Amino acid sequence: METLSHNRLRAPFRTAPALSGDQLLLRALATIAALALLVAVLLPLYSLLVKSVQNADGAFIGLGNFAQYFSSPVLVGAVGNSLWVAGLSTLIVLTLAFLYGYGLTRTCMPLKPLFRILSLIPLLAPSLLPAISLVYFFGNQGVAKGLLFGHSIYGPIGIVIGLVIWVFPSTLMILTTAMKMVDGRLYEAAAVLKTRPLRTFFVVTLPGLKYGLISAGFVVFTLTLTDFGVAKVIGGSYNVLATDLFKQVIGQQNFQMGAVVGLLLLLPAVLAFGVERYVKRRQIATLGARAVPYTPQPQPLRDWLFFGYCSLIALLLLAMLGMAAYASLVSFWPYNLTLSFNNYRFDLMDGGGWEAFYNSLRMALYTALFGTLFIFLTAYVSERCQGFRPVLNLIGGLTLLPMAVPGMVLGLAYIFFFNAPDNPLNGLYSTLAILVISTIVHYYTVSHITAVTAIKQMDPEIEAVGASLQVPLYKTFLRVSLPLCLPAVLDISTYLFTTAMTTVSAVIFLYAPHTQLASVAVLNMEGAGDIAPAAAMAMVIVLTSAAVRVLHWLLSRQLLKRTQRWREAHP
Repeated sequence: METLSHNRLRAPFRTAPALSGDQLLLRALATIAALALLVAVLLPLYSLLVKSVQNADGAFIGLGNFAQYFSSPVLVGAVGNSLWVAGLSTLIVLTLAFLYGYGLTRTCMPLKPLFRILSLIPLLAPSLLPAISLVYFFGNQGVAKGLLFGHSIYGPIGIVIGLVIWVFPSTLMILTTAMKMVDGRLYEAAAVLKTRPLRTFFVVTLPGLKYGLISAGFVVFTLTLTDFGVAKVIGGSYNVLATDLFKQVIGQQNFQMGAVVGLLLLLPAVLAFGVERYVKRRQIATLGARAVPYTPQPQPLRDWLFFGYCSLIALLLLAMLGMAAYASLVSFWPYNLTLSFNNYRFDLMDGGGWEAFYNSLRMALYTALFGTLFIFLTAYVSERCQGFRPVLNLIGGLTLLPMAVPGMVLGLAYIFFFNAPDNPLNGLYSTLAILVISTIVHYYTVSHITAVTAIKQMDPEIEAVGASLQVPLYKTFLRVSLPLCLPAVLDISTYLFTTAMTTVSAVIFLYAPHTQLASVAVLNMEGAGDIAPAAAMAMVIVLTSAAVRVLHWLLSRQLLKRTQRWREAHP
């Protein structure tokens, strides 16, 4: 009787099933990834917040720095200027990109592949290049300065035009993706009902693109609000938050006020990101299992009108790139237009020389290599690890946070965190490693989403079959999972390399004399009055980015033939 009672008491206390070695490995990797993201993302932002409520001696003063900032009409004006420029740029680029994307996806105009390629030109260059080209077109000695009817390009006009050119490809990619996700049956029904094209546009097309337009709008608003390069080159005396942050930190060494400006830049970006995520959750699926792809029908008048419009936009983008290339070869603008490569003798210029380009090349390679490895492994662990929800939820939140953090704010936060004397990671400061880490973090979210999307397309049964055959998880990963996801891995690595070559805002506060980068050299040469050499360095960046894109395409074709043969249809 006593034994029976004793067994009844012990029955509820059952031991949890032991974790397999693979799951223990995944949990260990998840813990390492969470700690790395905490150090690289959250703790620096916390240091920024702490610095904003301290005085120069490190004493807590509450909102005193904020009160001082808002007591200055000039500084407060930068907030209004930034919101005005960002809002106007967003409206303009949404309109231009919508029409361009409509031509690519909803018409039968010729040369669509060519127009897609030409639309990506601004992605290959830092945001400084459009601004430099605008100086040569509409500056005081520009070839077309009369087209502005007496207005100066140095100010809000130049900032808006430069920002529109810079963010056009990003906007177009979001909108064309939304335009492709449409059910063709809706247009067939409209045709059967003899609905007028204009009414079809407002009743079918626009409602289907509503969430894509909203998402694109918030992304563009954040990018234009926080960009530094365009405003620095062509902003003149027109003060915006990004240039104000640069002046406070670099010009005046006022780090406390810089932290305040950084938080002011961060708040609208976080708000826009939060609204975009809310809208995305409210989005209703527009493609069902019975959906059919939309196939545009030829309409000569419409098709040739959009061909003319897309040709005009593409020519403007080519003109922007062509002017920078031409200016980089001119001996002395506008007095001596003889072409030479003198402007490419960077070692004779103030700005960093060819060593800056080699630093950028090394930094971009390290960013692509280590960034792709860490991002893909973290995405794989977050999707395949079972249980362990607190750590996985932490990883999920930290991987989305960088999208809402402007590059300049992240760089400033890294100063406060890694440059602290009591930080054991202080040795990373002023090294190439901190530039690599900050660049990976700055562009983390897009890469992570790409990796997760690819991993979600793999059936978990792959790992289950491997486990049943007693094959270690790492072997299944290397032999099966990684080859299946190779297209996404190549896309992530190319994206990280290109963005590392062109980034300015994420590294402007972190480079040292021996780690100066090509994009920063463009900024420094322009600031020293060497605009033609700045254009030359920007063109070197463009050519390098373009070469890597071509190499990526060639490498993808060869590797995918070997690893993606299963995707081909066989008789």
